[in-house]
Amino acid sequence: MALIETVDLWKSYVMGEEQIHALRGVSIRIERGEYVAIMGPSGSGKSTLMNLIGCLDTPSKGSYLLNEKQVSQMNDNELARIRNEEIGFVFQTFNLLPRATALHNVELPLVYAGVPAKDRLERAKASLQKVELGERMLHRPNELSGGQRQRVAIARALVNNPSILLADEPTGNLDSKTGAEIMGLFERLHKSGNTIVLVTHEPDVAAFAYRTIYIRDGKVENDVRRAA
Repeated sequence: MALIETVDLWKSYVMGEEQIHALRGVSIRIERGEYVAIMGPSGSGKSTLMNLIGCLDTPSKGSYLLNEKQVSQMNDNELARIRNEEIGFVFQTFNLLPRATALHNVELPLVYAGVPAKDRLERAKASLQKVELGERMLHRPNELSGGQRQRVAIARALVNNPSILLADEPTGNLDSKTGAEIMGLFERLHKSGNTIVLVTHEPDVAAFAYRTIYIRDGKVENDVRRAA
């Protein structure tokens, strides 16, 4: 059974008199343990697809199965639970709390999940060790470099042991050297068994993935795999 399966997924918006179709019947399957990049020009629908895969939005029609759960029909509370349990998000802008330490930022999803304090602390520390930031866990974001902040964000995404790591332009705010280090970290996480879905418009970032799905005008234009 695929980890992610979309069948004839549509997303439409009404703007004034006009109906805009951001996605037009997208059908994809992503297996557990895959490392997939979703690419496309601005306005292609790739961000809309990411929002649907990440349960941040619901489709206008079509079905979406995540880990064998039909999420296309879920209400907001059910979607929030799925996001917290199944999906680790990594954004271009890091989205860290400025006054909280790295450790507390990483703990936050566990607070929402109701995990007891002692267990929370251990899991957050272990997650920071995974991204090689164990020595900086008591630093606040303004005491960390851009690359270190993104590592904190990745540790936070991993702390719930999600089914998918979903990254949106994860190197967009980093210089090329730091960006390459972050992509190296994703490679190690993939090799240790994480399923990664990466949304990018940069070919050199997509090249790290083992499969690239190209979206254009709301449809899958191409689906290419490279040899592992």
